[in-house]
Amino acid sequence: MTMADFQFLRIVLCQTSHPGNIGATARAMKNMGLKHLTLVNPLDFPSDHANARASGADDILQQASIVSSLQEAIQDCKLVFGTSARHRNLPQALVTPREMAERCHAFTSQAQQVALVFGHERNGLSNEELAFCHIHVNIPCNPDFSSLNLAAAVQVLCYECFLAFQTNREKPQQYIHYDDLADSASLEGFYEHLAQTLTEIEFLEPAFPKRIMPKLRRLFGRTQLEVTELNILRGILSAINRKFKG
Repeated sequence: MTMADFQFLRIVLCQTSHPGNIGATARAMKNMGLKHLTLVNPLDFPSDHANARASGADDILQQASIVSSLQEAIQDCKLVFGTSARHRNLPQALVTPREMAERCHAFTSQAQQVALVFGHERNGLSNEELAFCHIHVNIPCNPDFSSLNLAAAVQVLCYECFLAFQTNREKPQQYIHYDDLADSASLEGFYEHLAQTLTEIEFLEPAFPKRIMPKLRRLFGRTQLEVTELNILRGILSAINRKFKG
């Protein structure tokens, strides 16, 4: 296993409050061969606490990207996993860490960017943040004490990826081609266009957009839209816009 195996896989931490957790995450990543870390609005970073907890994984901290939004962190990704300790009332696709790792390998083996997204230490990812993720992953735990430390959760998912990549490294690839899939930024542009158009034709109530749009996001998210398919949908929306404006 080499670091090159994980060049298309990134760990994204959202609004991490304690720098020690960032350092411990870097250590967990380096243990398993990952090196790309993205931080969304960290409360305290860079930090000596992070360096101390990294225990030799300082290079990952030094190379970490710092961005202001989750959308920016995942804009070029073709597959985004959002982690959640809770089973929420969001019928998004939910997989185990092992299933997640297999899908990660399928995408990254074809040089497609994948992100594993983790939320705030206390509350995890918000529903709004989870909406930007294509698939949710839940780590099975003791139901009476299911809240994992942030770095521990990162360690579990990184280990599963390490195992899947090592196991599948010599297998012939029989996956579909993922290079034509729309990235996260393109999908977000489509969702904005869709919401605008549905409001324009009075299908979507401006005061209550969250009643419909999350369901539509999940609908299209399950299909893993290709770029050409997304262009067709955007073209349909543009035709509707012209009709109503004409």
